[in-house]
Parts: sequence; C-alpha cells; structure tokens
Amino acid sequence: MRKRLILVMLIFSAAFTYAQDGTEKVSLTFENSTRVEVLEELETLTPYRFFFEESWFDNLKISGQYQDTALRLILNDLFTNTVVNYYFSDNYTIILTQNNLIYDDLPDDFFGRAIQEDQDDSNKPIFYSEQAATARTGVETIRIGKESKNASRKSFVLSGQVKNNVTGEPIPNLVISVPEKNINAVTDIEGKYTIELPAGANDLELKSLGIENLRKKVIIYNDGTFNFSLAENPELLDEVIIDADKDSNVKDAVTGITQIEVKEIKTIPLVLGERDVLKVATTLPGISTAGEGVAGYNVRGGNTDQNLILLDNAVVYNPTHFFGVFSALNPFTTDDVDIYKGSIPAQYGGRLSSVFDIRTKDGNTQKFSGEGAIGPVTGNLTLEIPVVKDKSSLLVGGRATYSDWILKQLDDEQLQNSQASFYDVIAKYHHNFDEKNSLSISGYYSDDVFSVSSDSTFNYTNALFSLRYSHKFNDRNRGSILVSNSNYGYNIEFDSNSARDFDLDYGVQETEVKFLMNHMLNEKHNFTYGLAGKLYNNSPPNIAPKGPESLVDPTDVQDEQAFESGIFFEDNYNVNKNLSFNLGLRYSFYAFLGPTDQSVYIDGLPKNDATRLETINYGDNEVVETYGGPEIRVSGRYSFTEDFSIKASYNNNYQFIHTLTTNTTATPQDTWKLSDLNIEPQRANQFSLGLFKNLDGNTYELSLEGYYKLSDNILDYKVGADLLLNENIETEVLQGEGKAYGVEFLVRKNKGKLNGWIGYTYSRSFIKLDSEFNEERVNDGEFFPSNYDKPHDFSVVANYKLTRRYSFSMNFVYQTGRPVTFPVGNYQFNNAEYVFYSNRNEFRIPDYIRLDLGVNIEGNHKTKKLAHSFWNISVYNVLGRNNPFSVFFVTEDGQVKAYQSSIFAVPIPTITYNFRF
Repeated sequence: MRKRLILVMLIFSAAFTYAQDGTEKVSLTFENSTRVEVLEELETLTPYRFFFEESWFDNLKISGQYQDTALRLILNDLFTNTVVNYYFSDNYTIILTQNNLIYDDLPDDFFGRAIQEDQDDSNKPIFYSEQAATARTGVETIRIGKESKNASRKSFVLSGQVKNNVTGEPIPNLVISVPEKNINAVTDIEGKYTIELPAGANDLELKSLGIENLRKKVIIYNDGTFNFSLAENPELLDEVIIDADKDSNVKDAVTGITQIEVKEIKTIPLVLGERDVLKVATTLPGISTAGEGVAGYNVRGGNTDQNLILLDNAVVYNPTHFFGVFSALNPFTTDDVDIYKGSIPAQYGGRLSSVFDIRTKDGNTQKFSGEGAIGPVTGNLTLEIPVVKDKSSLLVGGRATYSDWILKQLDDEQLQNSQASFYDVIAKYHHNFDEKNSLSISGYYSDDVFSVSSDSTFNYTNALFSLRYSHKFNDRNRGSILVSNSNYGYNIEFDSNSARDFDLDYGVQETEVKFLMNHMLNEKHNFTYGLAGKLYNNSPPNIAPKGPESLVDPTDVQDEQAFESGIFFEDNYNVNKNLSFNLGLRYSFYAFLGPTDQSVYIDGLPKNDATRLETINYGDNEVVETYGGPEIRVSGRYSFTEDFSIKASYNNNYQFIHTLTTNTTATPQDTWKLSDLNIEPQRANQFSLGLFKNLDGNTYELSLEGYYKLSDNILDYKVGADLLLNENIETEVLQGEGKAYGVEFLVRKNKGKLNGWIGYTYSRSFIKLDSEFNEERVNDGEFFPSNYDKPHDFSVVANYKLTRRYSFSMNFVYQTGRPVTFPVGNYQFNNAEYVFYSNRNEFRIPDYIRLDLGVNIEGNHKTKKLAHSFWNISVYNVLGRNNPFSVFFVTEDGQVKAYQSSIFAVPIPTITYNFRF
C-alpha cells in the first residue's frame, strides 16, 4: 500500500505563472516513499507531467523535506545515485531519460563529427530510444552513470568479474573489446577485468575459448562495476584449438608468449593416454626436451634449471613423474598455462630463460561436479564442491598409478621385485567475500617411488602451498598479497644387509611473500608494480649408514640459506592504435647468509686444495656475499594493419640458484646450489624480433620470431668432476659464457573441422669454458654445443572432427639428435690401457622421429544423464622407431663397443575412458 505523502505547498500569489524552466518554488515533505510515488505527487500539485518507464527505478524508500525550493533542485536530489536525467520540454512536459541528456541545440561540431561516419559517436547527443535499439538488435543495454553537461572527463573505467553461469567459476583470459574503437582488455586469473571506455555508447564484445560469445551495449558516464555471467559452448570447444585471446598474438606488445588451455589438449595422443599440458608445450616452437624420459624443459637454448615453473605462484622444482614420462600436473585441475619465453613480465625474477605460469581452476560454486579418467596405468579423479553457493568452493584432485600391481602380475622375477609408482593430490579453496575481496588457498603434494631391484629404492617428493588475497580498492586500483612455500627432496635407500648399506637425503625449500598492485591510470597507461622477498633453505645431499652392519662413513654437508628480493614496475603503454609498449624495470637483490664456512682462494688461480688460503666462518644470518642489479624488460609492437604487426623486445635477467649434475640430461637426482662467495649468479641478455599475421578472420595464425641470447656465469663441470657429497663444490665446477640463437615459425589453424598447428624451430645453443689453465679449459676454450643443442625441431599437431562425436588426431615430431661425447681411440700408459675421448659434445645420437595417432569418441550429447563420457584410443610411436635415449660404451674383449638405450622402442597402444558429471 502506498505510503501517505505529507505535502505542504505554499503559493505566494493566486496569479502565479510557471516559467517551465524548473525555477518554480515548491515546499515538499515525504517519508518512506518511492521515487515513482514522489513524481506522481508532483504531477498532482504542479502543471507538469513526467514521461518515463517505471522499470527505470527500484523500490527503494526515500525521505525528504524541502521548503521554498526550486523544482529543478528537488529533481536533482531525487535522481541522485540513479542513471536518470531529465529535460524540461514544452507544454509543461518533463521527459526522463536513462544516462543521456536531451539537447536544446546541436553542438557546434556535431555535423563535423558526423562526417567521420561512426568513427567516434560516443559524444554525440542521443536522439533515439535505447529500448527500440535493443529490440531491433537483441543486444542488451547496460547503463553506468549519467551524462552531465558540465562533465570534463572523456572516458571512464568499467570493471568487474566474468564467471561461468553454470559452475560459477571465474573465466580467465577472456577478451573484452570494443572492436570499432580498438579497445581491448583481458580478464585475469580471477576472471576480473578493468577496461577504460569513452563516454557514451560502446558496443562491447566478450570472447573466450569454449564460451558463447556475448555482445552488450554499454552507455557509460561514470566509473562503475558490472559482472558478466557467460554460458559454455561445448560445440565450439570441439572445433577451436587456441582462440581464447582474439588477435592477442598480433596486438599484444609482449613477445614470445605461449598460452595453452587444458581444454584444448584432450584429443592429442600422448604416451599411455595421459593428458600432459607441458608435453603439448614442447610441440610449440622454442620449447623442447633432451629426449623421452627426461625431467625438465629447454627453452630457447637454456638449461632446464633456467625455467621458473609456478603452480598457483608456488615454485615447482620437479614438474615430472617417473623420470619425465608423466607430468606432475593434474590435467583435470589445471585451468591454463602462460609460458613467457621472450619478454618476461617484471614481476617475475630468478630465472634466465622462461616462466611457466600454471593456474589451478576454481571449483564449481553452483553444484557438486567432478571429472575423472581411467587409463592403462593411471587413474584420476577431481571433485568440485560448493561450500557457500555463489561464493566459495573446494576443488580436490587425486591421481595415482597402479603400475606396481601390474608389475606383480608379470612372469619375471626381477620385474616382480621392481617398483614404479607415483601419486599426487591437489586442493584449492576459493572464496569471494564480496565484489572487492577474494581469497584463494592451494596445496599440492606428489610422491614418486622407483626401484629396479629389491635392495635399492629411489623416492622423491614435491610439496607446495600458496595463498592469494585480492582486494579491489576502486575501479582503477587493485592489489594482491601472495604467500607461497615450496619443498622438493629425494631419498636414495640401499638395503642389502651388507656393509655398503646407506641412506642418502637431499632437500630444498623456499618461502616467498609478494605484494602485487595494479593501477589503471587511463586508456594509455596501465601500471603493475610491487615487491617480493624470498628465503631459500638448501640441504645438500647427506649420507648415513643404514643398519648395524653398514660401514659407510656418514657425511653431513653444510646447509645453505639465502635471501632474494625484488622491486618492480611495469607500464603497458598504448601510444596510439598502431603503437604500444610494455615497459618493465626490476631491481633484484640477493644475499647469501650464514651459518656457513667459506673457502678463500688465491685470485687468478684455479680453485683447489693447493690454492686455498683460508676458511672463514660466518654466523647465523650473517651476510656472506651480495649480488644484484637492474633487470630491464622492454617490448614493443607496431601494427601495419589490424591483423599484421611487428614486435621486438629486450630482456636481461639474473639467476641465483643452479643445478649440479654430471649427467647430459636432467634427472630427479640433480641437486641445487645457491650462489655463494665463490659461485656467482648467472646472467643473460636476450633480444627478439618477430612478425605476426592473422588470416581469414583469425582462422589462421602465422608467426616468425627470431632471438639472440648471451649468457654469463653458466655453471658446468670440470672433466672427471665429483659433485656428490662434496663440501667444496667450487673446486669441481666451472662458470663460462653461453650463446643461443634461433628462428621460430608457427602456423596455426584455430577453427573448422580440421585444426591444429605446424611448428618449426631452427636453433643453436653453445657454451664456452675458457681459462689460461688446462684444468679449467674445455674444448680448447672454444664454444661447443650444449647438451641440449638440437638445431632442427619440427612438429605437427592436427585434429579432424568427422562428426560431433568422432574425431581423429595426430602428432608428428622430428628433432635433431642431441650432442654426445664419444671415445675415439685408446692408448697405453704405464702398462695400462686408457680410452681417449673426443672433444666434449662433438658427436650426436641419431635423430628423433615419432608419429602418434588417435581416435576420439564422445558420448551422446543428452543433457539429462548421470555422466558425460569420452573415449580416447591412441597409439604412441606408431612407427615403432627405436629412438635412442642415451648412448653408452662397454669394453668387451679389449674392444670398446657402443650401445644405445631407448624408453619406448615399440608402438604403445592405449585406451583411456574419461567421464564428467
């Protein structure tokens, strides 16, 4: 029932006449009334009639009291905090509008602007009904703020969050654009966006992989917030490979970035049917591995330790299971991966070659759901549990092998006594307190156990924790606090009930706190800045006797600790439509800390026992040595046309932690070493230049990018080095120069029944270890190929969709064989025969060639069913090629004979059942 209005209207003259300009004096008091009720009372008490839609107003109750107040001032107060404007027309008519003003006269430059044909119609007066426009186009209109004649600002900031309307999960990497005005923004990992729009009407488009495209008309006259809820498009998912960021390959200023969404990879045939986003990455230019069964990745001629691999901002020291055969990442909990191999954002530090930014998806806040797979050797299950509907969710995923059970069933005693298993679990809790505050907490643990005999066991683990609290201060400023902890370690146990039994342990841990801020200054400048601090604790391998009969001498190498910090600033600067820059600067500082004993050697001479001058003891947290300096991260883009651009970048980086290994490939037994008094941090400078072109409405992407990288203080080892359990590592290693260069070509088809990509990389990677002393010189002090130098790398990934339910997929890989050192002869000395070896890495193992084929069968697409299924039938290494993993030499009957070992020398058929509910 309408609330009674208490109205007192004083008329000073019986012959009072209205001027129809809103200056008439009115006395008015109302309590707990809606705006519509106030307008209706004004109509009964004045000659004016109001024309409007009641749906423009909410049912909020308001109160007010006015005494001899001009009608215009009453209306100004009445429409405060609404999008309604008003206009005094003839015949005592007041026309209300949403957002816009009605003008008495055309602006002086109206016809001049009209000649520009719609190039910029944002500031033109509105002379048509928005409701009619919506009815004609079917595009909903969003109104933010209202137009003012006295407004000085020409643009405003719209921000908010984009979510999946079924699961409630945020949608990252979604492109929000105004195509005709060349305005673009991309949602972050929490689905949040900020975009600056010209005042007036803007046609907004929202596009992402597997999501229905959405169009909205936004009429904006003030900073504001709007959240979008988008629907999935499963049919689009089956046909699109990588189209999440429309035109981003051409328009972004950042160079050398690869973006992969896990949804894309379900049809790609991989070993034993296990989805692996990182193995898919190796089919793209510039990213490779030294071979099958190898832990780690080589990016643009860099070592495996030069990659910063992050899972929800926590560092993953070993991203593989089973010595590199499987990825340590659960494909059903992983959302997407950004790989920076050229222009690394200023917020990241501590590695030379690349950053793998891996994000876990948020759980479903709407309903309980899950996804899983059953393969020949692994099983996987992920559950998404709403905790508070529309606000918080818990995601839990687990994966494990049953290979131990399979080994026990084989008719081979040695295999029955073997062990090869792994498991990993991950959990993520995400909570949206409100539109301005959110919290994410992630935890991850993995465990691998491997044994080839009954008396020895090798075990390694990863443990991660991360927390991210995000706050939106206003439409232009937001910030996050990130806390993470990473642990990696391994144990080798030898138990044969003999005097040789031992227990060997290794572990490395780091804890980091980062403050990350973002400020959108205007449509030209978007700032990212902050600071970070990280504490390292490294426990080198220690050995202890195992059992009472063991005669192994215990060795306890000193632990290490260090502090690394960085302050950074980055500006995404859009000069104009064609030219943009990403300008970043980071200052990194590193301090190696006690307690520790550090040896001092004679300057200019090789480091060994004979040249050691003294040993200095440093106390707890005492600074031993400091390193650091500025890191420049600059890249730019110039667009020749809407779909053709050129990009260039320069980066320099510091790395304060190194791996120690004498193997030619990375293995889980590798240990890490912190920079100290005698081992300096690695440094690198990289230049890159590329051309990027899209064809046929982004159906095809083409890119050609070259790079040149110079490195210093690259850690390598002396001939015959003994690194394990060595308390003076600096006497066994060398630090030299590195040089890498290459050209990367990629053509990708994003749409249609046939999609996929062809990638080719020509690259070289060299190391130079030179000194005036023979024991510190390798290959006469000349550049020689690194262990991962593979000049030619060619990949084809294709998927053909025969029907909505059936598709065929293929991988083809060709790589130059990696370098090796061969024995080339023998000689006699003091009545003993010795083998004479070639220069380091002078020869190569045979080239690597592999073809994989797969058939993918979707379940029926009925909406009402318990679960949706997906079958993958694939054959890995169809050609059965015996690709060598390594080459080794054995002396038999006085002759040196060469042998090669392979991981998968025969075709591996696989059937995997996937389900989702």
